[in-house]
Amino acid sequence: MEKRVFISLVLALLVSGAKSATFRFINRCPYTVWPGTLHDPRKPQLSQTGFELAQGAAVSLDAPNAWGGRFWGRTRCTTDTSGRFKCATADCGSGVVACNGAGAAPPATLAEFTLQGDGGKDFYDTSLVDGFNLPMSIIPQGGSGECSKSSCDEDVNSICPMELGVTASDGAIIACKSACLEFNSDEYCCRGAFGTPDKCKANNYSMIFKNACPTAYSYAYDDPTSTFTCTKANYLLTFCP
Repeated sequence: MEKRVFISLVLALLVSGAKSATFRFINRCPYTVWPGTLHDPRKPQLSQTGFELAQGAAVSLDAPNAWGGRFWGRTRCTTDTSGRFKCATADCGSGVVACNGAGAAPPATLAEFTLQGDGGKDFYDTSLVDGFNLPMSIIPQGGSGECSKSSCDEDVNSICPMELGVTASDGAIIACKSACLEFNSDEYCCRGAFGTPDKCKANNYSMIFKNACPTAYSYAYDDPTSTFTCTKANYLLTFCP
């Protein structure tokens, strides 16, 4: 009896520790990027929540069974004289390279995942709902089903309206806010009277994002052209593809 119980416990641990997918991050930007990771609070945290990725470097992370969460890239990061780590765009505010359960401060380009595990469909998207800070792509590796590329390959900062731009000390736009973040209105944020898909539509600002990056979310209800699925895949995430 005790032996059967022990075997059952071992099997349960093996199942709970099963891998859903491997995420491989590659930095093609002409500068260092510091990726951040944030897990769905109902799911386990990944082995790394933030790390440095030099130009041309690659890092792989395994996601446990049925994981969900998001990834982003932080830019222009430095450590001050007190030892506090901080980034000019998409900072998670932890004060260290690891984000430790904190998300990206917008504007930030996001890669979002809901992994089903056990042969179910994964859902993934590239989101500019919180704005844009750097180009990013998701490409499934292997897997079955549609498994399409999701991305924002273009440098939206180069076409960002001045009223949405986040600027560096030299005046260069280094990130582009969403209209919701800048104007905080129900219409742009898809809330209140505009809180349903039939009421909240694409607007002149969201179309700037959509025209540059057709497969990325440009506003909250941009589902039909922006949500993708794949089964039993690994995923390649590239900064500045």
